[in-house]
Amino acid sequence: MRATSRRKESLERFDWHTEVEMVEADLIEPADLDALFQDVDVAFYLVHSMGGKDIDFEEQERRTAENVAGAADRAGVKQMVYLSGLHPRDRALEDLSKHMRSRERVAQILLNSDTPSLILRAATLIGSGSASFEMIRHLTERLPIMTAPQWITNQIEPLAIRDTLHYLVSAADLDEPVNQACDIGCGETYEFADLLRIYADVRGLKRRVHSIPLNLPMDRLSGFWISLVTPVPFQLTFPLAQSMAEDAVTEEHSIRDIIPDPPGGLIDYRRAVELALAAEGDRGVPTSWDRSWTRFGDTEEEEGVPAWASHPTDPEWAGKTLYEDVRTETTDLTAAQVWPIIEGLGGPNGWYSAPLLWRLRGIADRLIGGPGLGGRRDPRTLKAGDRLDWWRVTEVTPPNRLVLTAEMKVDGNAWLVFEVEDKEEGGSTYTQRALFEPKGLQGYLYWWVVSPFHSVIFPFMRRNILKAARDGVDSVI
Repeated sequence: MRATSRRKESLERFDWHTEVEMVEADLIEPADLDALFQDVDVAFYLVHSMGGKDIDFEEQERRTAENVAGAADRAGVKQMVYLSGLHPRDRALEDLSKHMRSRERVAQILLNSDTPSLILRAATLIGSGSASFEMIRHLTERLPIMTAPQWITNQIEPLAIRDTLHYLVSAADLDEPVNQACDIGCGETYEFADLLRIYADVRGLKRRVHSIPLNLPMDRLSGFWISLVTPVPFQLTFPLAQSMAEDAVTEEHSIRDIIPDPPGGLIDYRRAVELALAAEGDRGVPTSWDRSWTRFGDTEEEEGVPAWASHPTDPEWAGKTLYEDVRTETTDLTAAQVWPIIEGLGGPNGWYSAPLLWRLRGIADRLIGGPGLGGRRDPRTLKAGDRLDWWRVTEVTPPNRLVLTAEMKVDGNAWLVFEVEDKEEGGSTYTQRALFEPKGLQGYLYWWVVSPFHSVIFPFMRRNILKAARDGVDSVI
């Protein structure tokens, strides 16, 4: 397996980089491509130029496709596979959106080359990292009422990432080369508004979606609004909003003659959303705190969620929103010296900062049906599963790590993580993280309201925990 990027470092951040041959190449430079395609049997063309600043992405994609097709022809590649976009086949090329027009031109360049090319035309892909799915996710999470242009009533046939990968992987093992464009979809059509409503239903959110009863040219305004409300950049939301002005459903099913349906059949949109959310970890605590990717729970296959679903290959705006308050300090104390204070948090020992604010938050939680400040099982030791005020001990690894999951009444999931790592030269690094994953608009509002209090509570907590640890060491001395 060979993978390419303009910068090899871009590939090295992925878990799988040691399992592939990495080649540095710029597809816009023909001189870079001969070595890239040498001894290649099947090439997957999964490249687009949307999102780049100050470039004509149509022209960029045309030149790139011509370069790739020429290099593949010279190298004698047996099969090219291109993931393209789904659009009405009876629409003239010049009448398509800029996004879809570029996709179709790339497809035609590949089909007219000497290398057999299988063009897979898909609409919205459902899974973390898909720009269209991230738009659906963040619009639904953040807006209780959505008023949108009439394009939200257009027909669309989405496809789960799982099934997309089935087609791509199967294309590497065809009985004979194929030079053909095929539509791929889940087999069921929806209005775009339905995609928003079903996502909301899966997440347990009450959402209302309305279309503006006027046929107005609102693609630029829609793209701007979506980029404002969601983390997806305008360079992507604008061309995608343009493309949504057209239906995107399969019009032919020749793919079945080339690649059979996946085992168990194609999955519908609701199940695709359920799998996408499960892969992100409705079942676990974040195991990485890097904002550039989201990885929750373990990587074992569970309830139809494959291990690859949690790999950190998504753009930084993909995945659920995760807010953090991180406090770090280097100290000459060892982890073993700091740990007794961390393990003794809560209950009668308190939280080493703003006790009045903690008590008021506990009272408020009780009033709305939460556990409040419920104490702890043992004044000195903790074990996984213990209740600790309104927290539950998720992980305890003396003397380095304590993870607490919130059980208070709040619209979202919250964690409090304490880590102490010894340094080779002596002393240790203390890190304290408060994390919050909002659910719905109320969750976002909650974080914005409490953030000013965090700027008081958490710095004092860090300082006072280390001070208490030092006082304990000094008293022993």
